[in-house]
Amino acid sequence: MSPKEPPRRRVPPPARSRPPARRPAAAKKLKLGSHRPRLRLVSLGLTLVMLAFVVRLLQVQAVDASAYAAKADKNRYASYALPAERGRITDRAGIALATSVDAYDITADPTLFTPESTKIPDAAEQAAALLAPLIGKDQAELTKKLKTPKTRYVVLARRQTPQVWNQIKDLKKVLGEKASADKAKGGPGANVLAGVLNESSTKRVYPNGDLAAGILGYVNAEGKGGGGLESSLNKELAGTDGKISYAQSGGRRVPTAGTHETPAVPGSDVELTIDRDIQWMAQKAISDQVAESHADRGYVIVQRSDTGEVLAMANAPGFDPNNIAQANSAAMGNAALQDAFEPGSTAKVMSMAAVLEEGVATPDTHVVVPNRLQRGDRLFKDDVDHATWNLTLNGVLAKSSNIGTILAVEQLGKTDAQADNVLYSYLRKFGIGKPSGLGFPGETPGILAPANKWSTSQQYTVRFGQGLSLNAMQAASVYSTIANGGVRVQPTLVRGTKGPDGRFTPAPAPQQTRVVSEKTAKTLAQMLESVVGDAEGTGTKAAIPGYRVAGKTGTANRVDPKTGTYKGYTASFAGFAPADNPKITVYCAIQNPTKGSYFGGQICGPIYKQVMEFALKTLQIPPSGAQPPNLPVTFGGND
Repeated sequence: MSPKEPPRRRVPPPARSRPPARRPAAAKKLKLGSHRPRLRLVSLGLTLVMLAFVVRLLQVQAVDASAYAAKADKNRYASYALPAERGRITDRAGIALATSVDAYDITADPTLFTPESTKIPDAAEQAAALLAPLIGKDQAELTKKLKTPKTRYVVLARRQTPQVWNQIKDLKKVLGEKASADKAKGGPGANVLAGVLNESSTKRVYPNGDLAAGILGYVNAEGKGGGGLESSLNKELAGTDGKISYAQSGGRRVPTAGTHETPAVPGSDVELTIDRDIQWMAQKAISDQVAESHADRGYVIVQRSDTGEVLAMANAPGFDPNNIAQANSAAMGNAALQDAFEPGSTAKVMSMAAVLEEGVATPDTHVVVPNRLQRGDRLFKDDVDHATWNLTLNGVLAKSSNIGTILAVEQLGKTDAQADNVLYSYLRKFGIGKPSGLGFPGETPGILAPANKWSTSQQYTVRFGQGLSLNAMQAASVYSTIANGGVRVQPTLVRGTKGPDGRFTPAPAPQQTRVVSEKTAKTLAQMLESVVGDAEGTGTKAAIPGYRVAGKTGTANRVDPKTGTYKGYTASFAGFAPADNPKITVYCAIQNPTKGSYFGGQICGPIYKQVMEFALKTLQIPPSGAQPPNLPVTFGGND
């Protein structure tokens, strides 16, 4: 058998040829848009944006650089004034009457009290409630300040003592510790007093309380003089404030940042002519008598007769410049300079000066004084009813006779009008009707109408001190003029100033004017001794054992400032000692005494004695030891 042959592969029959399939029609080719315009548009937009950034950058960094830097500095840097230390006011021995001590202005940053900053809705209210009792301010007012919008600086209270700031600081510390503990527990951890700050300042104090307050005045809440010498000498006392600028963050100073400081220039010290001890005695004496007499007010002036320096100027009632809020506004001025009043018989010395200087009479000239005198439309009388007096001119002054003074002044002219003109000229020379020269704020020049304007009544009343007005300083100056040999020395309150460099600059020399001759002044001094030394004089209560005293009493009808009509009296006494070598002048006046006596010799004479005696001892002025002339008071016989 033949081997099997391998099976053959079956070859499939050739496929039946099919007609070629129809190719579909080719799809229409899409033409894409050009990308270049889009790129150009995008590029243009980017260019404009970049250009805007570049322009803005140039504006910020070049054109407006200084403006933006200023805005940044305004937010970052704080600038505060550095208050200048106010100069002291001292008495003539350098004892402080007004000085300044360290204090703090309490300030705040309102942005640190907002709900957003503290996470406490009423942070300002809480802070105000804590601060109000410490700084003595109204709680509602503090709340309003702490909510001040658009500022990072408000002043809550000025010139607080270091003790007040220490209380605030301690309270801030306690609240800060509580805030830290609260924050650790997940609370807001806010200290409502964190935004309370301080600035160094000074506080004006008056170590002697109400002593010389009328002279010194006071300093107001803004640190400027509000009255008295504090006001009139504010420029010299205040100095020049400095300035400090420093970086801050969160209301606190950044210690590592730069600080720009312009130091403050302290004010000058002012040395007064006042003697503190004499001022104290004058103030005590007048205060006691005003209280005892139930009077409206009173004043005492003590002056160096030869230099015009005012050693004391006391007012009662007074006020304490340390506590202006509690002061009586009616007592806050300087009544000794600001009150205009009719002086009464203390002004007769000017009438006598005119009569003696014009040579129409001497101390021995006889003057027959009737009980009543008809002149013009009035019938004049003296303080006491009396039979006809036979007085010398010296006796007219010693017994303070109104009628005798009218008769003496009539000798100055052939007519009343001529006599009036002569008297008026002397009144002006003595300084009546014009400021004393102290330059004190609010001082009255008094009232002295020209002689041709005097009414029929004034023609005679001016001669004995009614119908004209003056202040206490002017009245004292009249007697100092006589004591100084007839030369008026302009009164002074300031001896000089001491600048920050320690150099003392004396005050300008006061103006001097001769009013009457030395002979007339000496004669007047001897006549004034009769007022105090003669048994018939009205001023015997002013006598000082061992000293020769010259003085004059005054009891004037008083014009009530409220009604403008005469009501009550002005009691006064003026004089100097030692009479033969004068050194000290003292003037006292009490307005409207309503209890006890209202006569000047009775209630002001003792004050004169008390104050003069103290001043003579304080200044170690010895008595002269010479005997007084004892000029005659009367002639012939008196009924």
